[in-house]
Amino acid sequence: MKILIKNQQRHRPLNKDKILNVARTILALLDQTRNSGTELSILFIGNKKMQQLNTEYRGIKKTTDVLSFNAQFPGLKGKTENVLGDIVISVPKAESQAETAGIGFYDEICRLLIHGSLHLLGYDHEQSDYQARKMRKKEQEIFNAAQKMDREHKPRN
Repeated sequence: MKILIKNQQRHRPLNKDKILNVARTILALLDQTRNSGTELSILFIGNKKMQQLNTEYRGIKKTTDVLSFNAQFPGLKGKTENVLGDIVISVPKAESQAETAGIGFYDEICRLLIHGSLHLLGYDHEQSDYQARKMRKKEQEIFNAAQKMDREHKPRN
């Protein structure tokens, strides 16, 4: 499994190893690690760049917390089934949301990675109320399982 992480923001330093471990856990829980060729790209940016992307790709002229882009390679049909796509996260937005929710920054990053991954796997909360409930339930299930796995793998003193 290949997970590419790129940090293009200066708002706050990131622990890439922690993010990589969280991403691996999420993909394992979503049964996406069977094939060692699975690829995911994660990009961390600031609010200004996120607003530009949100405007360009969704027509919404404001920042957002996370965007997902499916891998699309014209002319390579059938050869990209292991490329999940790209997840883009606004670090300032994630930090603000974590503070508002009273959770840790990396818990919010985990939540956003789950949300983005589910979009890449075909979940769409904007399709209907039923789909929104289904996606929220799956997000919570994966988040709880990831938290449990994290606690089980921490060394005990």
